[in-house]
Amino acid sequence: MQIIYTDVLCLGAGLAGERAAVEAAQAGLGVICISLVPARRSHSACAQGGMQAALGNGAMGEGDSPDLHFEDTVKGSDWGCDQEVARLFATTAPVEIRRLAHLGVPWNRVTAGVHTYYRGGKAFKKQEKKEREGLIHARAFGGTSKWRTCYAADGTGHSALYAMDSRAAQLGVRVHDRMEALSLIHDGHTCLGAVVRSLRTGELVAYLAKATLVATGGFGRLYRHSTNAVINDGGGHIAALDTGVVPLGNMEAVQFHPTATVPADILVTEACRGDGGILLDVNEERFLQHYEPEKAELASQDVVARWMAHHIRQGKGVPGPYGDHLWLDIRHLGEKHIRTRLREVDALCQTFLGLDPVRQLIPVRPTQHYCMGGIRTDKTGAVQGLKGLFSAGEAACWDLHGFNRLGGNSLAEAVVAGGIVGYRMVEYVQGAEVAFGTRLVAEHVGRQQARVDALLQGHGGVENAYDVREAMFDVLEDAAGIYRNGPDLERGVAQLQEIHARARRIKLRSNGLGANPELALALKLPGMVRLALCVVCGALQRTESRGCHAREDYPERNDRDWLTRTLATWPEGADRPRLTYEPASRVWPLPPGERGYGGGAIIPATPTHDAAPGE
Repeated sequence: MQIIYTDVLCLGAGLAGERAAVEAAQAGLGVICISLVPARRSHSACAQGGMQAALGNGAMGEGDSPDLHFEDTVKGSDWGCDQEVARLFATTAPVEIRRLAHLGVPWNRVTAGVHTYYRGGKAFKKQEKKEREGLIHARAFGGTSKWRTCYAADGTGHSALYAMDSRAAQLGVRVHDRMEALSLIHDGHTCLGAVVRSLRTGELVAYLAKATLVATGGFGRLYRHSTNAVINDGGGHIAALDTGVVPLGNMEAVQFHPTATVPADILVTEACRGDGGILLDVNEERFLQHYEPEKAELASQDVVARWMAHHIRQGKGVPGPYGDHLWLDIRHLGEKHIRTRLREVDALCQTFLGLDPVRQLIPVRPTQHYCMGGIRTDKTGAVQGLKGLFSAGEAACWDLHGFNRLGGNSLAEAVVAGGIVGYRMVEYVQGAEVAFGTRLVAEHVGRQQARVDALLQGHGGVENAYDVREAMFDVLEDAAGIYRNGPDLERGVAQLQEIHARARRIKLRSNGLGANPELALALKLPGMVRLALCVVCGALQRTESRGCHAREDYPERNDRDWLTRTLATWPEGADRPRLTYEPASRVWPLPPGERGYGGGAIIPATPTHDAAPGE
């Protein structure tokens, strides 16, 4: 058995993981990042539109402040977020944006003079001041009161990740790629590292560390249609849930992005609408202004996606061989704008759709995109249930986004949370005394090796892994999509329990040797179905509509009973998660109220409300 020791172990080498690794390496600690893919292929590189930070440099952002950013974030979350975390984030984001500039991110900058901007498809002119020339510019994103989304054309994630990876390499951070964490090594009280499988050879390796960070991204690939990369299948969440003591927060909070291409499900950035793009129906008529007169295409993502799905239900979608869709129109922005500030959108349209967005409409529909739920942490990134375990980025629920993430907040969160959590890990490691018991390590490795051997030897297996995954896809698509209801969710829970039993009876069709994707899926699939059950059970229990969680049978936002965060754990031998609840926020600087968009009735909180449902 190979054992590798380091001070800090980062599971994931995306923007959050490497930002934390940089913080730890700068303090002189040894850091290893485990990654399914080479670091620069992490899903952070796919983020297009930008990062929110209240710099207030451009004419359309004048008067912006962290206070306004905080308010927009809380409203965007539909009052489901931790307001202490939202305040910490809004205050820290401008610092991290400037830090990225120092690392070499080529932010678009203010150019003095009169410029043409678009809102709702209509052009207007604005004077950019000479004294602000050269400062970091910002564009409009949904749900914001000011233009504060800093951007590097529409390749912001790519630019930020490459800059951070270069800094990590400069500091000696080691990235072990083509490696996958199967489980956490722990004694029920303290996390000591992880059991990791080489995707090249199939060998199991024990990585031991004083501090372990889970920054493996989201679990969007539980859904058949997702903008996420194939690596975003919840591996870090599974490892945490399988400890039996670490809770997952708000797993029912799954976001659907309004504009993914049809049929490829590739993201078309919100920057298209922020820069002035509009949505059209089958008659090539703009429609969102009828539902959202104030914000239209720039309401928050949950609202826009919901109205798009509603409009398609009304028979206004464009029929096609892959289902109905709508049109995104950016033609009026002009060739220069599209070929420069939206150049990745231009490239993907031409490469994957065979169309030119300068002259043609882009077929889009709402598609699963982001997971607000994740591994529950405190505001320093320390995970509940195990000492020495931390989480950051989309893998975590610390809880910035509540029940709806504002576009541009997640990429900014990766560097903000990465920096904060990295600093906290340094403090922990410098004060920690950790004993690594070889028997405990051998037991954890042996448990995972037994799972691998059982699959290779075909003991009791009858099910095809890919068929089981398709069945899970079907359930989530039917029960836990944009609109939800009690009967579908109840049926979904029962079906997923059956699928969970099937996932533990998989028989490989290949020999499972070497770099074998079927074996990798078979090992992960039972855990993926457990995550799906956390999503559907949480959605069934939450009898209200809040943010992205839209119950057709409970259309009101219920602040009286549901200003709470769902916590899901998986007891040993259980066939479904155990759900408990905690207050969404300990403090309420911004009391619950109207978002200013989205409509819907609200059942107000009572002045004495401080308990979870049933308490």
